[in-house]
Amino acid sequence: MQFDFTEDQHEIKRTAKDLLAQRSTSEKVRTAAESGSYEQSLWAELAELGWPGVAISEDHSGGGLGIIELATLLEEGGYALANSPLLASAACAIAIQEAGSDAQKKEWLPKLASGQVTGSFGIAGQTFPDLVDAAITVSVSPDGSSATLIDVSAAECNAVETIDPTRRYGEFSEADQSGEGMPGDGAAALDISTVIVSAELVGICQRALDMTVEYVKDRKQFGRPVGSFQAVQHRCAQMLLNTEAARSVTYYAAWSADADRSLLPEASALAKSSASKAGVEVTGSAIQAHGGIGFTWEADVHWFYKRAQMDAAWLGGTKTHRERLTRIAAAQAA
Repeated sequence: MQFDFTEDQHEIKRTAKDLLAQRSTSEKVRTAAESGSYEQSLWAELAELGWPGVAISEDHSGGGLGIIELATLLEEGGYALANSPLLASAACAIAIQEAGSDAQKKEWLPKLASGQVTGSFGIAGQTFPDLVDAAITVSVSPDGSSATLIDVSAAECNAVETIDPTRRYGEFSEADQSGEGMPGDGAAALDISTVIVSAELVGICQRALDMTVEYVKDRKQFGRPVGSFQAVQHRCAQMLLNTEAARSVTYYAAWSADADRSLLPEASALAKSSASKAGVEVTGSAIQAHGGIGFTWEADVHWFYKRAQMDAAWLGGTKTHRERLTRIAAAQAA
């Protein structure tokens, strides 16, 4: 049994890391957060490389790869806090592929796969990432039993200010009733989107851990690096444990989406419950380990903390998915 990435998947991940290290630096993330707009040249480059449609079928102008490949890209996107609408748009495309009618797929998937337009995805009544600038969005019920395709230009939606200025958020007005039904598998759409959000959280956790380890090796107190203190070592060890646990179940869930859909509901709930917990705790520990500077606007680590808070809640947090796991386990035992 293969427990590692294939060589092609390793190459996709390495290429993504190298590209985003150059194109989504902390300075560019800060500039985008302060300006309230994404860097369009980065999105154009990602679109040219085929990232938005990597998991969309070739029949609809996509890359024809799997959720594992998409997850590797989004993990690196989280690591770099990629200055683009990739996550939300990819989630929208996956949702249309899973739940859309043939006509909906034909109309929207080639546009989303090419990056010609962007999309958004969320649970009805909640906040949607990158909604206001999207052309299309998919709204699902909390259990995924129904899904609606909404033309954003024809809908009533508003920008929402959140704790995270590195991403744009929006919501539909309570009176908005626009949209058309989607006849396919809304539950699978929700599960897969949950997995890829978890992948971004894994990347965020890894970056917060790397930044923290680097800082505590250099920062000295009482004439010695603070990383030599046992309390700091224990905190970093727990950060590593949480990150690796989230990574393991997230890629298991991505594998199940590609290879065994019968495992997907349980696997996606495992992934998001673990990744949401890790995102909140690892980035919180990173702030603490950086000391007083970690709380300042000048410190880069707080960007990851803020993104993690929003990702942890998006599509349900740890409590929501643990409750779901309980229902799944009860149904299996019945």
